[in-house]
Amino acid sequence: MAAAPICAATVPDEPLTPSAGSALVDVNLDGPYPNAERFRAVQVLAARAFGDSFRPRVSSTTLALAWVATGRRAAYLTDGHLRDSVHFSSGIALCQAAGCIVTGLRGQPVHTGVGGLVAAADQPTHAALIAIVDQQFASTR
Repeated sequence: MAAAPICAATVPDEPLTPSAGSALVDVNLDGPYPNAERFRAVQVLAARAFGDSFRPRVSSTTLALAWVATGRRAAYLTDGHLRDSVHFSSGIALCQAAGCIVTGLRGQPVHTGVGGLVAAADQPTHAALIAIVDQQFASTR
């Protein structure tokens, strides 16, 4: 008698729903650091405003961006090089398709300006993170 085939349960498709509810923000701490003279992601973690509003996580870039798109993380932040990187391209596209706020480190369009990436589930989360990043840039002038 042949064994019955093993089938995965059918799960209905659901639209991606970004959510800042977790308050978890993934932060990439791997170099290189193209803005090191003016910005360091590790300093975002030490900022009082960050600690008052968010909880940090450090993990895989591709997975972290997928978690933002699906609502498991509030945001993702990095100073890394994005262009032509397999670590960012699919995650950025996924976040954009889900309706996340996706910009460069200073709030500019992705792949312009100082680079980096802030991908947030919603506008308030994005604005709060950009304000924290801006404080670092302002303090190094």
